[in-house]
Amino acid sequence: MFEWMAWTLPVAVFFTCIVLMLVGMTVWEFKSPTVMRKGFLPIPTTRGDRLFIGLLTAAYVNLLFVALSERMVRWFSLSEEPSVWISFIVSMALLALIMRRG
Repeated sequence: MFEWMAWTLPVAVFFTCIVLMLVGMTVWEFKSPTVMRKGFLPIPTTRGDRLFIGLLTAAYVNLLFVALSERMVRWFSLSEEPSVWISFIVSMALLALIMRRG
């Protein structure tokens, strides 16, 4: 069924983190309902809005990294493609920034 997908450890960790965040946000919303606030994003947002924007940003960072990783080998004269863990760490840091300050 999932033969088309490259289910590597980083991919599994990424999707597991997304599921855990959604579960955590649901519990958090029940315990403490969110209020709109204005951060560095150009619109007032709730926690759910910031999570959605952060997840989209994380997905785009990972897709961009995968698209550019082959070229990075040539640009930086690397012996092999850089690890996808780099994009995972960068995308989770951006997600945390958007959740905290967005």
